[in-house]
Amino acid sequence: MKYSRVGSQLKLIIAQLFAGAGIASGYAVGGLLAEQITGKTAMAGFAQMSVILGAGLIAYPLAVLAGKRGRRTALTLGFSIGAAGALVVLLGVTLQLLPIFMLGMMMCGSATASGLQARYAAAELASSAHSGRAMSLVVWATTVGSVLGPSFTAPGAHLGQALGLNSLVGPYLISMVAFLLAMFAASTFVNAPKQLEASGADPSPADSSPTDSSPTDSSPDEPTLRLGPALRLALSHPLPRLAMITIIAGQMMMTNVMVMTPVHMDHQHFDLRIIGIVVSVHIAGMYALSPLFGWVADRWGAATVILGGIVVFAASITLGMIAAVGPEDSMVLLSLALLLLGIGWSMFLIGGSALLSSSVPKPARVPLQGASDAAMNLGGALMAAMAGTVLGAGGFLAINFMATGVLVITVIVFASAARSIRWPWQSPAEVVDRDRVSAGASD
Repeated sequence: MKYSRVGSQLKLIIAQLFAGAGIASGYAVGGLLAEQITGKTAMAGFAQMSVILGAGLIAYPLAVLAGKRGRRTALTLGFSIGAAGALVVLLGVTLQLLPIFMLGMMMCGSATASGLQARYAAAELASSAHSGRAMSLVVWATTVGSVLGPSFTAPGAHLGQALGLNSLVGPYLISMVAFLLAMFAASTFVNAPKQLEASGADPSPADSSPTDSSPTDSSPDEPTLRLGPALRLALSHPLPRLAMITIIAGQMMMTNVMVMTPVHMDHQHFDLRIIGIVVSVHIAGMYALSPLFGWVADRWGAATVILGGIVVFAASITLGMIAAVGPEDSMVLLSLALLLLGIGWSMFLIGGSALLSSSVPKPARVPLQGASDAAMNLGGALMAAMAGTVLGAGGFLAINFMATGVLVITVIVFASAARSIRWPWQSPAEVVDRDRVSAGASD
């Protein structure tokens, strides 16, 4: 197939749009199905945790496959597993067997992992000067899918009834179709040429621009590193270490607070409609501004976006604490806190992903991208599992203190990497050369 950068980027955006719609379509009813199968309300939260856990477990294997066979193969397989997962959910509900249902939910998480991996595929297709924007556009496409997805819940329920099935499983039929469409879109895009993927620069003379801090000392044909050497490389250098911690920490803070906010609001007797509005505001914050953050990352550096994210997360947590100890009618505070929480997550995801792609050589790039995505989802699942106990023991204030601990760790890691960051006002000579990452450092 002939390589077309713009065409391939568009197909990635379309795939992400369908994937986002598929994930959102079933999101609202997953917990209800778990409760229905078991008869226990406490099991409702484990349904969504299964999706996050599944995304974490499949992320690294998909990255390994991408390194060996290309992004197209990995994304196509990931979305196809998600489609099969929706079918397994249907089987589990029909048989009223929780293990099969949970397996299906975990398989649906593969679509989430593939959607996250698509941002790196977009970065590989772009010139180095526009990689942040290319990445952020794929993330932004999730906004459209997330808005459209819940609107399919009611039609999906009617479809389930028409087919003689449990009405709550109907939305997963919609999810299956959406994942299949995402799989088709991903299967038709063309992998970036090797020289483009390795350097992050467009091979065409008209668009080529060197990276301002590219550490690549490797050739396009150099083999991909195994996970162990790649992790040692990242953890021994400040910039990739910061990038990975940022991606993981953003997901952990966001999941911790977001999962428990609706429960906290329910305890304060907020109407379900109000809770839905607050969650919608949060989702808008997660995705709507991602192209702006991609542009800032390209223009002023990924570290600038991460620093802004630290400030935004701090403001969000502060507002959450005020809402926790303030008057019960705190919808405005909670809405603003959740909006900033989503924006902070977006800044950490875009900034961290852009920094990771630019701060390590090609042989380490794909395994570290997969490892960071796996860790971010597993970290999110861990926080979700702990959040209910923390809320019960210390209330919403304790949830925000939990997020504060993660943010403090991120600030410490950021401070340790500050000397290696090339700020917009600095020339390359002012950056400490000894912190440059090279492929040989992994030996």
